[in-house]
Amino acid sequence: MSGLYTILLLIASNVFMTLAWYGHLKLSQTGVSSNWPLYGVIVFSWLIAFFEYCCQVPANRIGFVGNGGPFTLMQLKVIQEVISLVVFCIIANVLFQGQSLHWNHLAALVCLVLAVYFVFMNND
Repeated sequence: MSGLYTILLLIASNVFMTLAWYGHLKLSQTGVSSNWPLYGVIVFSWLIAFFEYCCQVPANRIGFVGNGGPFTLMQLKVIQEVISLVVFCIIANVLFQGQSLHWNHLAALVCLVLAVYFVFMNND
């Protein structure tokens, strides 16, 4: 069950992360933040990123094998990267509808899924 909690928290974390990193671009496009000074955009993004950390830190603590979770440090990182890119692709296509996925983007995602497979392979 800790593995499921870890993955759900990583998904939530990456939604906040993507909005913190790229959401201000959409706000600028719509005119909401186009007159904000750069420090205002940074503070706004950090406020969103706070919630990313509120999900990311518990996900790693719950999921880490050293704390009784099912994942090694390397597995946690690879899972997080795959979730990050999947969440990014979904949000980018929803918020920035002119950004489309091409075959090379899908090929890169397949490579990341293969990375997950390889990192979970038994080394014995």
